[in-house]
Amino acid sequence: MTSEAFMREALRLADQAEQLGEVPVGAVVVKDNQIIGRGYNQPISSHDPTAHAEIVALRDAAKKLGNYRLTDCDLYVTIEPCAMCAGAIVHSRIHKVYFGAMEPKAGALVSTQQFFSLPHLNYQVEQESGLMEFACKEKIQGFFRDKRSRAAQNLAK
Repeated sequence: MTSEAFMREALRLADQAEQLGEVPVGAVVVKDNQIIGRGYNQPISSHDPTAHAEIVALRDAAKKLGNYRLTDCDLYVTIEPCAMCAGAIVHSRIHKVYFGAMEPKAGALVSTQQFFSLPHLNYQVEQESGLMEFACKEKIQGFFRDKRSRAAQNLAK
């Protein structure tokens, strides 16, 4: 499979989050060119503030491998991870993170800070942004555009 195929799967998972009324973010963990972990945002539906797509995918992969260390694994996520997810990525020893769109308010890899470059970290994670950026950006922006439109319609009633 290609990087684009992995990101397409992450986008498909983001659709699942959106169907639940969650912010549409999806993630997959890949090892040896196979998806071993899948996740989508579900903090609202699961009543769990840590249930971001990345965390769910990391948990799924760790369970499948029987190890919390995900060395030699890559993470594909539709949106730039937040600080909580960046911390979990470092602790899990993910090799590389590929993300689609920047997250200007909460993204912790590029937008608000360079989390993986913090000097005190005992493990360095590689990153690459912009994979299928347009599709990932449209997914999240479309969700919030529709949400604002529905809110405005409700106010007008």
